[in-house]
Amino acid sequence: MEVEGSSKPMIATQEEMVEARVPIPYRDQCAHLLIPLNKCRQSEFYLPWKCEDLRHSYEKCEYELVMERMLQMQKIRQSQQQSATQASKSPIPLIPNTANSS
Repeated sequence: MEVEGSSKPMIATQEEMVEARVPIPYRDQCAHLLIPLNKCRQSEFYLPWKCEDLRHSYEKCEYELVMERMLQMQKIRQSQQQSATQASKSPIPLIPNTANSS
């Protein structure tokens, strides 16, 4: 399953996420990393120094998704600004040419 507008593929299936009880807001392209991280956290009693490698890989994945969305939004804003400036480059004259002639 591909997510529109993202370069990362969706690796975890809906069934896997439901089975692992991944909350709906966390069901994104990084869910395949969150599932083993949560299992490790439960088995290690949520000790903060345990499962560091899994946590870092999950956080890196989330960071890359956010940066990708920011770049997409920047491109959208630039295209909107370009279309707005193109529309303002050909303004309708307020005073017709015939009124300026002497």
